[in-house]
Amino acid sequence: MSVWGDRIEAEEVRGMSFRTYTQRPKDIRCLLAFADRWGDRPHIVQGDKEVTFAGLRSAVDGKARELAESGVQPGDLVLLLGWNSPEWIVNFWACVMVGAVPVLANAWWGTAELAGASSALHLKLALADARGSTNLPVGIPTCRWACDAAPAGRRMTGEIDEDSPAVIVFTSGTAGRPKAVVLSHRSLLAGLHMLLHITRRLPQQVEESTGDAGLHTGPMFHIGGVQTLIRAITVGDTLVMPTGRFDPGEALQLIEERKLARWSAVPTMISRVLEYPDMHRRDLSSLRSITVGGAPVHSEFIARLRSGLPGVEPRVATGYGLTENGGQGTAASGRDTTERPGSSGRPLPCVELKIADDGEVLMRSPTQMLGYHGDEDSPIDAEGWLHTGDLGRIDADGHLWITGRAKDIIIRGGENIAPVAVEEALATIPGVVESAVFGVPHPVLGEEVVAAVVIEQGLTAEQLREQLRTKLASFAIPSRWRLQREPLPTNHVGKIDKRALAGEWS
Repeated sequence: MSVWGDRIEAEEVRGMSFRTYTQRPKDIRCLLAFADRWGDRPHIVQGDKEVTFAGLRSAVDGKARELAESGVQPGDLVLLLGWNSPEWIVNFWACVMVGAVPVLANAWWGTAELAGASSALHLKLALADARGSTNLPVGIPTCRWACDAAPAGRRMTGEIDEDSPAVIVFTSGTAGRPKAVVLSHRSLLAGLHMLLHITRRLPQQVEESTGDAGLHTGPMFHIGGVQTLIRAITVGDTLVMPTGRFDPGEALQLIEERKLARWSAVPTMISRVLEYPDMHRRDLSSLRSITVGGAPVHSEFIARLRSGLPGVEPRVATGYGLTENGGQGTAASGRDTTERPGSSGRPLPCVELKIADDGEVLMRSPTQMLGYHGDEDSPIDAEGWLHTGDLGRIDADGHLWITGRAKDIIIRGGENIAPVAVEEALATIPGVVESAVFGVPHPVLGEEVVAAVVIEQGLTAEQLREQLRTKLASFAIPSRWRLQREPLPTNHVGKIDKRALAGEWS
């Protein structure tokens, strides 16, 4: 098993200098060996399905053999399209085992978005659940979503360069079409290594009996899902997943009945649980820690969380990160969120932060992406600094505070939405003259999507919504509308004045 050290030095990586661990794993396939360590401990629970670590390893062996027989080879891109399930997790690890690169499609996407995202990827194969199969673009070869157990066969073979692609995760860019972020083995393992280091959970520090059972409600196809997955197999955690779309009642029932100790969620989900009618009558005493991510966390939210779930008072953690950085770049502990509510915490051990002259947050870390697949444009400069598009400041004690966004992105319930993509979709609808899409605060979702649209006579908001359903993911469809016949207001350079429009909704 690889050595996971705690010594950090500067190292030249692809012509740039990064802080890295001197003793580190270099191939994410090595994480599968931890399944043998945890054996018959439950690993995945969803409804009446329960998969042990040993069962996971057997199912991964069977699926990897099936993929290899289908012609999948190291470096091939394999699309994963589905909702959270044991099968999703098995398919992910099976791709890893054969050396393929899992491409994690957003299960909310429709046919048009899938076609756009996959058009330049040269996919070898697609693995999709029942709903995803109906949206797959024509011409992509498919393999069964189901997974069968098999005796241990040939496993890891050959060496993999730690700077070779390990996974592709999509993120919304300001240009509209989702960007395919290519993350390397170094990226995923460095992020995991740092989190295990600061929580004292490095493999040599973890005993056989210390695994926790935690509620996982975020989508596996987000970078946060990948981080949760690789951490859980390393430390022996049980992942308990809802049976379908997030429901606060089911979440409460799972925490209460299964005595869950951990929960990682976006603020929207936590808010819905806190507002659930009989929440205060539930026995949630097993819940010891909550990690909040995926959207900005404000002091008012932290206060509500602590008031509603006093049992997790010391263990509310948050942080800051983005897909292009391979996920989390800073961490705020329970003490930080108490003393500095609203702070995103300090940089993780290998992460460097600075604020540019214009206030933009810059980050340099071995976790950052190799680039966008098929796109030479990159927010990483020649010195390795990732330009995040977020505005912030660093206080005297090194804590990061996010103060705004330089990029035009709406974050609704943890999902990133590019307003320009919604505007482009509206422009294809007959009768739409022009539009402006922007976000406004929402007490539960963080932000909601507003569209101000200049229309020709006869169009209604419901007709616009109906036509957008075939062009956009459901979370990107505006929930509030302003339809008008007169032109939208413009600023001094002749552009639509979104700030003035948004001000009318505040």
